[in-house]
Amino acid sequence: MRKEIYISTKKKETRIAVLEDGQLAEMFFENPEQERMVGDIYLGKVARVLPGIKAAFINIGHKQDAFLHFADIDKTSIEEYADLLGDDTSIDEVPEVGAETVKESVDEGELKLLQPVSTTQRSKTAETYAPSKSHLLKKGQAILVQVIKEPLGRKGARVTTRITLPGRFLVLMPFMENKIGISRKILNQKERRRLRNIIKALLPNGYGVIVRTAAEGKDTKTLRGELEQLIATWEKIEKMLPNETPPALLYKDISITSTVMRDLLTKDVEKVVVDSKSLFREIIAYARWAAPDIVDKIELDETEDIFEKYGINREIENSLGRKVYLRGGAYILIEQTEAMTVIDVNTGRYAPRQNQEQVSLRINLDAAKEIVRQLRLRDIGGLIVVDFIDMEDEKSKKRLFDELRKEFKKDRAKVTVLPMTEFGLVQITRQRVRPSVFEKFSEPCPTCAGTGTIFLRNLIFRRIERWFAKFRAISNERKVILKLHPTVANYVKSSLKGKFKILKLMVKYFVWIKIEPDPTLSVEEFKVISAKTGKEFSEPSVGHIIMQKENQNKKEEL
Repeated sequence: MRKEIYISTKKKETRIAVLEDGQLAEMFFENPEQERMVGDIYLGKVARVLPGIKAAFINIGHKQDAFLHFADIDKTSIEEYADLLGDDTSIDEVPEVGAETVKESVDEGELKLLQPVSTTQRSKTAETYAPSKSHLLKKGQAILVQVIKEPLGRKGARVTTRITLPGRFLVLMPFMENKIGISRKILNQKERRRLRNIIKALLPNGYGVIVRTAAEGKDTKTLRGELEQLIATWEKIEKMLPNETPPALLYKDISITSTVMRDLLTKDVEKVVVDSKSLFREIIAYARWAAPDIVDKIELDETEDIFEKYGINREIENSLGRKVYLRGGAYILIEQTEAMTVIDVNTGRYAPRQNQEQVSLRINLDAAKEIVRQLRLRDIGGLIVVDFIDMEDEKSKKRLFDELRKEFKKDRAKVTVLPMTEFGLVQITRQRVRPSVFEKFSEPCPTCAGTGTIFLRNLIFRRIERWFAKFRAISNERKVILKLHPTVANYVKSSLKGKFKILKLMVKYFVWIKIEPDPTLSVEEFKVISAKTGKEFSEPSVGHIIMQKENQNKKEEL
């Protein structure tokens, strides 16, 4: 697979595009208004504890309190630390680090134990700021948390007390004492033993470490250097704790560009194009240390818009529509809702002469590849349901399922795929860490409020007529102003049918109505204003009407 990375930093925004075999596969955006939060460490304050939903809300200084589930408090297996990682989502755990003999594959002369932080000091930090039992949480309590999911819509960020500091080759886990995890993507058993023994010899007491895939083949000096750097970073955070008042930001994770360099700058990258001299020098310096093989593949291109030059803007526009075409005229429809994402596969104009089962299988296989690409490209997470074209043969269904699993191996997010149901549906869950591209760069339509549909004009006029029927029962107002959305107001003023509807209202309820457009209203809304006082009338309630009639009857009796 041919991989290319393009980084644009113009117009106060960082845009990163990852192409695989010439096709846009992933996008990353960062600007001052949408700063990345995943990985940030806060000293928060417990705002509310809700045992009923097994969660607490933590004040971290943002508009919305962060969400802390009780499952993210108790110390569990090392596997759960993989949520903050990209390519190392499958990790083998080594529960204890002892004084075992180092294998011959390690140069003992290079090994040097790092000096651990005071055990008493580290225990105090863990007890004070990282409670291991959910019932210890009290309102107003200070707690150390790390963001694992960005805020989504009206939901605040999701946080955990399992703190991690990711590096290029290692991930430091300050509260996972004497535990080591090795990425399962390192398949060579001899190499796994070598890395495990190096870390066992270097790791101070009180810390845990995950060895990432990129550490394969790295020498002791390189791993020791990064481990020292990560421990130094954690010590700075610990020193800040006693002097900070919650809520406070203790550690800001690296920028999106640095994250991409750390996680994606691998041997299979054939080209990296950057439009900034300073960033170019920074990437070159980092590559010489982390990935010397790709230094010569890094290019500087100071064109005003490299995304336009290399056709990436066109790829983005073609890929982010509701409908995505496949070869031969088939297409997929992608609908995102608050609860889930629904994808429908359609044959379109695709009508070759083979039998129906072969046609369905071919379209479904093409759709499977494109669906996986679109999920990665749009960064869609949560529950995804795909309605594939119906197939009868169980072998065809199995082949489609295998194709989906194969394509998802390219995805750095954690994904679960279930086999096709008897209704032709495939259910997928994909790790949601941040808002999707769709959520980041769109907002609900002011006309339809995000539903994609509006009421028929006849229904709007029926609502207006019901409003005037109730209004006339309690008011003697003779002149009013009816404010409507500009398109509806224009329809009333310009069409005979619209004019007739308003004239009918005026005659029926003996009231003069003036039509005025109001762009602040949606198509389905209207306002009624007194022409005399300029005061807006609220919609009369049934109870108000009954009370008004009772008072009127009493007056007539008197």
